Amino acid sequence: MKTPQPNLWMGLMDATERRGMGLRERLCTALRDAIRDGALKQGARLPATRVLAQDLALSRVTVEAAYAQLEAEGYVVRRTGQGSFVAVQASTASTPAKRSRMASPLVIPPLLSQRGQGMVDTGGCMEPLRLHAFAAGSPDLQAFPHSLWRQLTGKRLRQNPEAQMRYGDPQGREDLREAIAQYLVASRGVRCTPGQVLVLTSSQQALQLLATLLLDPGDRVWLEDPGYRGARTAFAASGAQLVPVPVDAQGIVPDFTLPAPRLIYLTPTHQYPTGHTLSLQRRLALVDYAKRNGCWIVEDDYDSEFLYDSRPTPSLQGLDDGSRVIYVGTFSKTLFPSLRIAYAVLPEALVQPMVTVRSVYDGHVAQLAQAVTADFMVQGHFAAHLRLMRQLYRSRRDLLLELIAHRLPWAQPLNCSGGLQLSVSLPQSTELHLTRKASEHGIATPSLSSLYNGTTENDGWILGFSALQPREIEDAVAALSKLKLPNRAST
Repeated sequence: MKTPQPNLWMGLMDATERRGMGLRERLCTALRDAIRDGALKQGARLPATRVLAQDLALSRVTVEAAYAQLEAEGYVVRRTGQGSFVAVQASTASTPAKRSRMASPLVIPPLLSQRGQGMVDTGGCMEPLRLHAFAAGSPDLQAFPHSLWRQLTGKRLRQNPEAQMRYGDPQGREDLREAIAQYLVASRGVRCTPGQVLVLTSSQQALQLLATLLLDPGDRVWLEDPGYRGARTAFAASGAQLVPVPVDAQGIVPDFTLPAPRLIYLTPTHQYPTGHTLSLQRRLALVDYAKRNGCWIVEDDYDSEFLYDSRPTPSLQGLDDGSRVIYVGTFSKTLFPSLRIAYAVLPEALVQPMVTVRSVYDGHVAQLAQAVTADFMVQGHFAAHLRLMRQLYRSRRDLLLELIAHRLPWAQPLNCSGGLQLSVSLPQSTELHLTRKASEHGIATPSLSSLYNGTTENDGWILGFSALQPREIEDAVAALSKLKLPNRAST
């Protein structure tokens, strides 16, 4: 076949000029593009290395190296005494013959599964990467006992470093499961043995695994309204039919006349985001309902360690006979988020199925992190750390409440008995305006209204305070106090 003319090579090289490549790689890229786009047909003879080097003002060594690279990749075949030839045919589906060399490449959207597209459509679960007022949900990492954690880590590595580098039990290290079980029995009234504990990377992973194992598309799931977005995301992605159930001062208000759900998701000790506690009467009624109707209850006990005005109510799981309630907890709030350790306490019948499903996803939590966490708990450091953090966070909550009362009369705190954040209601139809203005001052005010999934929707914010120093809280509230309500706001 006819050898392409020199002006083709010059044009191809010009197209790669600004890609930050060396000369050899620029020539390789130019030839690959020409072959893929059909400018060089299969069987076309390439210029001799001496000729092409002269045409492009390159060294012959550079051209020879480029040809050798393309031959190794399968684009070119070289025949002794005959020359170098294009070895492959361009794909006409992705690069039409008539398409201009400089035209934008055809972008084909990925073809996702229905489940995958459903997960994408939820928007995912993104946590704030930077600690600033008033991003919600992060503990105070400055107050964490870093030196102690380093000592425990170093000791584990000195004792048996190889053991921390191996694959681990998908259910979790036995010493950590024992420590978690002892802690939950003593502090939360959970009824469990270490054999019922499954160590995971996050409570979100727990919800995703439970959705995979327990729900089929179309199964009903009762969710608190308003409620945790991560639960809504996990169950919606499984194809479940979400049924928002309203919340009042005694927690979720179940309507037992509704069709029975397959699963009920609750935050009974400290309802997210209203802060209410589920009453004992409703707890007993829900456990009885779950037994009679064969549905599961997921109890997300995400921050019961941080209740300031009273002792936390014993767990809902402790009222069950061990057959219907699944208890989920995490160390992301009590220790630090990047530790990536959470846990689920499972009915015995679910333990092996959950361990097997978990092994399909990610195998196990990092061995070293589990070992150090177990030591931290067994040696009493965990309990001491919780006592200190409880005092610290309570003082910051009290400061924020005082400042809101004096400087933000249009923001009304909801139940603020505990947690790492508190919710405030705003005059109706003001949230969007005030959030935009707060953002102009560099202040994050996570939305309360977005956590509603039913017909009712209340404007408000969820203000994280636990990771903020007192001066940061004061400065942020001072900035918010300068915001003006829109003229049409209803108070």
